[in-house]
Amino acid sequence: MNFGRHISGQFNAELESIRTHVLTMGGLVEQQLSFAMQALHKEDIELAKQVVRDDHKVNAMEVSIDEACTRIIAKRQPTAKDLRLIMAIIKTITDLERIGDVSTRIAKGALKMPTSKERQFHVSLEPLCRLAVNMLHQVLDAFARMDVDAAAAVYKMDDRLDAEYEAVVRQLMTYMMEDPENIPHIMQVMWSARAIERVGDRCQNICEYIIYFVKGKDVRHLGEQSIDDALR
Repeated sequence: MNFGRHISGQFNAELESIRTHVLTMGGLVEQQLSFAMQALHKEDIELAKQVVRDDHKVNAMEVSIDEACTRIIAKRQPTAKDLRLIMAIIKTITDLERIGDVSTRIAKGALKMPTSKERQFHVSLEPLCRLAVNMLHQVLDAFARMDVDAAAAVYKMDDRLDAEYEAVVRQLMTYMMEDPENIPHIMQVMWSARAIERVGDRCQNICEYIIYFVKGKDVRHLGEQSIDDALR
């Protein structure tokens, strides 16, 4: 992690412990998302049940890390970069927990046995799913190294995710016009597509937190150009 050493060895240990726990939580969330996508596409009921069962682990990690950050703020009264690190972690685990919620809801949808027609709608989500999982993997790698250049690259990946999402929506709209009887089923798939697209937005948020920690610049809501400017 890109933070300086402190006179207090215990403070260093506390920061390193929190970092480790965030990466562990991120790894579990990435696994949850990947498993949920597999369960949806392969109609794997057992895998879907596993994702639902493990959701409490993600929630417990968020609470535990949040409490650890609160203790550090109360005991160490961090300033400057240390405080930015703690704030970036608190915000990051919130986004990770919400990605975990998306995974659980997709897994619950996979538990409903689809008809043969519904399966063709699910297939349309595969490219979108792959992009979302890849984006999450890369942003977690950027967070592990607190690499602002990698974070900026991941941030821009969301354009591809958005384009794929729009293509999926157009395809699903065509299906609805061709056969209105399938509208209820297609709407469920469209919700899943929207949830997956939101994973990209959550990843962008984490990119912004990385830049905030390293550069001390708040680039939220300012777009790609402001991020490029912050890295100069």
